[in-house]
Amino acid sequence: MATRHSEPNHLRVRQRLGKYRIERRIAQGGFANVYQALDTIEGVRVALKMPHHFNVTASMLDTFQREARLVAKLDHPNILPLKDASFIDGRFVITSKLGERTLADRLRKRISFQAALELIEQMIAAVAYAHENRIIHCDLKPENMILLPDGRLQLTDFGIAKVAQRTIVRTMIASGSGTVGYMAPEQAMGRPSARSDVFAMGLLSYRILAGVLPEWPYQWPPRGYANLRRKAHPDLISVIRKSLEIRPNRRYRDASDMLVAFRKAKRKCLRRIPR
Repeated sequence: MATRHSEPNHLRVRQRLGKYRIERRIAQGGFANVYQALDTIEGVRVALKMPHHFNVTASMLDTFQREARLVAKLDHPNILPLKDASFIDGRFVITSKLGERTLADRLRKRISFQAALELIEQMIAAVAYAHENRIIHCDLKPENMILLPDGRLQLTDFGIAKVAQRTIVRTMIASGSGTVGYMAPEQAMGRPSARSDVFAMGLLSYRILAGVLPEWPYQWPPRGYANLRRKAHPDLISVIRKSLEIRPNRRYRDASDMLVAFRKAKRKCLRRIPR
């Protein structure tokens, strides 16, 4: 297995990788880098996700291939399909359609309450469809959601998320560093389930609506609650609060149950918005 010291330099602008010409790096993390590239054969721009060499092990590839076969069966307007996953010039490359920007980019600017509700509903709908097909995501976060020019949200990284999270969880358990980002407490201990995705969506929903990400130990109400309360119907607040229960068995069973409750609360919220 490769070590961190053998990790090659980042790809350069205009560097060729098979049929792709690198245009810029759009994201980087502990598991992989993501580049925007031009497919010189098809003439379209794509996103290339490249796990760091020290993460590309035989076990990781086997797990990813099994996950990718399951994900390939998913057909939903809010789930981004994989175009390809293969070795190119000695690098493992995961290719997908290029979005206009990520949800993380969008959240840097003010978002209307109605637009926020639409994005949250699309997110939950995507995860609900996956849960109905017995697939959990395990890495729900704004960086893994892209926005298309028509305003549609698409969830990415279904095929790689579990593999990446196993690496993160092992590191956290060894270091005792606790939870990170949008991860449910039980997932941080290596026991993810559909209810863990529900918890992550609760954190995301709170972040989108209140402008603040709740932090461990997730006591209610979190910081920013006054802002949420000014905007949201009490039923919507109840949906978010239930999704953020520390004990998994007190949350929604899965995203499908959460979606039903969210849509009922959303209708009540929209009736309160002045026409």
